[in-house]
Amino acid sequence: MSDVELTPNPRKTTRVRALGPVDIGALQAAVRAIPEAVWDAENAGKPNKLDVLDATRHIVLRFIDSGRDWRASHDRPAWPEWRALLEPVMAQAVVGYDYARGVFPRVMFARMRPGGVIHPHIDANPAAKWPHKIHVPLSTNPGVVSFFGGAEHHFPPGEAVEVNNLGPHWVRNHGDTDRIHLIFEYYDADQPDPAWLAPFLLTGAAR
Repeated sequence: MSDVELTPNPRKTTRVRALGPVDIGALQAAVRAIPEAVWDAENAGKPNKLDVLDATRHIVLRFIDSGRDWRASHDRPAWPEWRALLEPVMAQAVVGYDYARGVFPRVMFARMRPGGVIHPHIDANPAAKWPHKIHVPLSTNPGVVSFFGGAEHHFPPGEAVEVNNLGPHWVRNHGDTDRIHLIFEYYDADQPDPAWLAPFLLTGAAR
């Protein structure tokens, strides 16, 4: 691993940033209609298999090529089916950033069962240092508690938020219904790359 200090993007929130309401009606209906077999199959093939996520299931639609670099990403098989529904929702959520060339390197649905937990962790891979991490709750209940930026939060449906993924965070569903979020990353393609990126990639490739 490189000795380069991987300082985060100064534009990222260090707590929680409210991004405002977005129209999720059509997306909610489509997500509710996803068969259980599809959730199971997509979750079995997901690229983000981490112990801290416990039994939370995911449908991953776009993903980074490497955990070392956010600038290269790819569509996964389900993306074409969902793109027309997702792009307007994501565009509404990020309008306040005012980026002329914004990029969405990771896009996914995350479904947590009643009683489920995402254990305390930080997003440690280098590719998480630069993009904004954004949640749009699609389905929730009053018993869902999220910890970001040093405080507990309950995020209501349709209210987009940027969260601090580089500090300790966790989620618990104490309710009796699923918690389903659209989660995606977003960055400005016109923002200069951090000074550490090129030497980090060169050093990492040599080891």
